[in-house]
Amino acid sequence: MRHNTLNNKAIFLDRDGVVNKDTGYVYKITDFEFNPGIFEICLHFITLGYQIVILTNQSGIYRNYYTQDDFLLLTNWMIEIFAQKNIKILDVLHCPHGPESNCQCRKPKPGMIIKAKEEHNINLSESWLIGDNETDISAAHSAGIKQTILVDMNKKNKKSTAYKIVSSISEIVKVIKT
Repeated sequence: MRHNTLNNKAIFLDRDGVVNKDTGYVYKITDFEFNPGIFEICLHFITLGYQIVILTNQSGIYRNYYTQDDFLLLTNWMIEIFAQKNIKILDVLHCPHGPESNCQCRKPKPGMIIKAKEEHNINLSESWLIGDNETDISAAHSAGIKQTILVDMNKKNKKSTAYKIVSSISEIVKVIKT
């Protein structure tokens, strides 16, 4: 008998700007630079019992800057680097559509979060989303995630609806303790 209880709690991470430095349309391994502290913070999440899900808008696919295969090659490499550091990434979800699209997956819409919830039995009320843009925070709130962190390295965003604003990845350990 299948139970419908949502047992897993997750940390949803935005890719460009949180997992890696956002230099604009990152799709080549040679251009991908992990943000300082991302591995340590992910290991911290795992010790607290969280699954890790990465979410990313990838309009560069829609704009023909790169292909779906380019994205998948980089994604598989990124997952392998995490695995080498004993970090299991539960899933990487992406939206390949453009900003004018009427899809439900492009943040600030909650489609990727809802899909992860359904596919991985995630309890959103016990989960967190960490993003670097207000669209990430809006997607979380639309999906029912109240626990959100905005990583604002340049300290520009004073009006965020995020639960907490931090100026570096390493500060997150002070926020997510259980």
